[in-house]
Amino acid sequence: MAKSSWFETVAEAQRRAAKTLPKSVYSALVAGSERGTTVGDNVAAFAELGFAPHAAGLSGKRDLGTTVLGQPISLPVFISPTGVQAVHPDGEVAVARAAAARGTAMSLSSFASKSIEEVAAANPQTFFQMYWTGGRDKMEARMERARAAGAVGVILTSDWTFSSGRDWGSPKIPEKMDLKAMLRLAPECITRPRWLLQFAKTAKVPDLTAPNLADGGGPAPTFFGAYGEWMQTPLPTWDDVAWLREQWGGPFMLKGVIRVDDARRAVDAGVTAISVSNHGGNNLDGTPASIRALPAIADAVGGQVEIVLDGGVRRGSDTVKALALGARATMIGRAYLWGLAAGGQDGVENVLDIMRGGIDSALLGLGHSSVHDLSRSDLVIPPGFRRDLGM
Repeated sequence: MAKSSWFETVAEAQRRAAKTLPKSVYSALVAGSERGTTVGDNVAAFAELGFAPHAAGLSGKRDLGTTVLGQPISLPVFISPTGVQAVHPDGEVAVARAAAARGTAMSLSSFASKSIEEVAAANPQTFFQMYWTGGRDKMEARMERARAAGAVGVILTSDWTFSSGRDWGSPKIPEKMDLKAMLRLAPECITRPRWLLQFAKTAKVPDLTAPNLADGGGPAPTFFGAYGEWMQTPLPTWDDVAWLREQWGGPFMLKGVIRVDDARRAVDAGVTAISVSNHGGNNLDGTPASIRALPAIADAVGGQVEIVLDGGVRRGSDTVKALALGARATMIGRAYLWGLAAGGQDGVENVLDIMRGGIDSALLGLGHSSVHDLSRSDLVIPPGFRRDLGM
């Protein structure tokens, strides 16, 4: 990466993304729901946690490696699945390549703009994320397609209430990029020539379809068409979770757990891992920050299942705090999307380098030689920080 394009924090990546992307596209990355209480708490909660560093006897060598869903990764951070990444022409393929270059895993959304075949070819450590949409027959067919493409794990996301409406306004996303949509978006796109030039070089417009939800080799549905099918599908039961896990027969994560009783049910269903997550604040607003719910869940099931943390992670020290509270790793979403917008594959690699540097720095200060040595004694936890839900 050229020195001029390098950025030192995720906050700077976000600023560059805001300058690069058309307003409606950037607004889609900010996302959130209703008042934005959960979006804000996801980030603010990390700032409430402090460190208890040592002054001498520190470790000169530090090992950041771990495993997640059976995959060895070089740092305890991997890519969270996010829908249609039309912020850059290469989309999820660029993200997959960046993750592979930095030795970590990729998670691909079933609502992604690139196919599982393309992404798994770019990163052999790819997990395929699924929503419960279309019923068991379609779920099994999509899962088998992911298996054939080389996916090494499945992530089921079930925490969605189809919430809509944002106090700051929702982005106007067209169903497809036809002439009418392009004319409507032209005024805001003209002011973002760099973004336009990226797509002009490919001679393609942003793809707003979901190729991984195509049925039987048919055409890819539009994002909103696929979203409509999802909304009309009967909601999954715990028996459905156990069935899907059994059909996959390999590493399997349930994403969106925020309560202890749900974590215990997930263990009973036989999952390999759970993601303590509130869907990045895009779901039921007023749900507490993921990091607040993590300690109680780790206490309850940490010895039985892998736990990862998703939501509000913006720096390596956030990951260290999550690991100290019982997570094996963290997933990042908005952070890498801003990096993708700011610099494509290089920008995502830059974000992962920021995470790695922050983790290493925190480990140094805390006197540890491995991320596996972290514990709650490394943190300053204020009274009332935890949210023990579903006890």
